[in-house]
Amino acid sequence: MKRVIVTPNPYRDKNFATVRRAMDILRASGLDVRLCLPFEVDKSYELPRDLRFSRLDRELPNADMVICFGGDGTILHMAKAATRHNLPILGVNIGTMGFMAELESTELDQLSRLSKGDYTLDKRMMLDVSVLQGDKVLFHDLCLNDAVVTKGAIARVVHLSVKCDGVQAMEFGGDGVIVATPTGSTAYSLSAGGPIVEPEANNILVTPICAHDVGSRCMVASEKRVITVELTRNARRNAYLSVDGGRALRLNLGDKTIIRKADLTTKLVRLQERSFYDLVNMKFRQG
Repeated sequence: MKRVIVTPNPYRDKNFATVRRAMDILRASGLDVRLCLPFEVDKSYELPRDLRFSRLDRELPNADMVICFGGDGTILHMAKAATRHNLPILGVNIGTMGFMAELESTELDQLSRLSKGDYTLDKRMMLDVSVLQGDKVLFHDLCLNDAVVTKGAIARVVHLSVKCDGVQAMEFGGDGVIVATPTGSTAYSLSAGGPIVEPEANNILVTPICAHDVGSRCMVASEKRVITVELTRNARRNAYLSVDGGRALRLNLGDKTIIRKADLTTKLVRLQERSFYDLVNMKFRQG
C-alpha cells in the first residue's frame, strides 16, 4: 500500500474539515495521498484554494485504494470507477445512514492501519444492466445497489413484464420494479417491502413497487438467473430506468432491460470485525 485517493463530497464536508484530518493521518503513516473530486461540482461552489486537487481519471490507474467521504450515494458513485480499476474502496460516513461506510467521521484514527495492510476486503456482487432495442444496445452500466424501472414523476400506473431466464415470473401494473443486489436489499428495495439479504448470499432480488396485484410479491432469484423487464403490450406510457440512483433513461415499448450478475465485484475495505446483523441493527436504530 503506497498511494491512496481521497474523494470528498464537498457538499457534506464543510471546508473539508474531515478530509483534512484524514489526510494528515494518512500522510503521517507514510502514504502518498491524492485528493480528487468524485464528481463535478456546481460552478458557483468555491473550492478551498489551499488544497490541491488532481484529476480522478489520471490518478485511478496508479492508486492502491480509494477512500470515499460522504454518504451511501457518494460511495455508490465511486464504486463503479474503483471497481473498473480493481481498486478497493473504503467509505467514511459524513451522510445520514451510511450503510456501506466502514468508518464514522469520529473514527479517523483507524486510517493509520491501512499502510500496514491491517484490513480485510469484503467482496460485493454487482449487476450488469443493459437496454436492448432489437439487437441494438441502447445503454449499458454496472450497479452495486439496484436498477429501478419506474413510471416517472407523473402519478400513473406503468404495466411491466418481468421474466426470469426468459420465463414469465410476474406481470403487473404499479409504480415500477426494483432489481437489487444483496447490498441494495437495505436500500430502496427494503422501503418497497423487500427482504434484507446478507451480502454473502449473492442473490438477485426483484421487488415490485406498489403493485396493483396481490399476487405480485418480491422474488429472490439465484445469481445465475437473467432478469428481463419490459413494458407490456397494453402499456400506454413510457417508463424510466435508473441505475444506482443515476440519471434516468427513458424506456419505450419494445425496449428490453436485461439484468444479470456482473463479472466484476466491488471490494469494500473492512477495518472492524462486525457482523452484518450488528450493522443492520446499529444503522436502523440511528435512522
